[in-house]
Amino acid sequence: MNETILKGKWNQLMGSAKKKWGKLTDDDLDMIEGDSQKLSGKIQEKYGKSKEEADEEVRAFEKEQENQV
Repeated sequence: MNETILKGKWNQLMGSAKKKWGKLTDDDLDMIEGDSQKLSGKIQEKYGKSKEEADEEVRAFEKEQENQV
């Protein structure tokens, strides 16, 4: 899923993101606005993961969502 599609569908995907990363608040998700780098940064912050781990989780999430669309 490319960045443009992620941003365009972010309102629909926020629920899935909240299920996957329960520590992210509604405010966090609103601020992310479908930006994969912001999402990765919030995952790093909230879960104490490395940048590489967070980036991989975001890529996996995007791929999951792409397969469901």
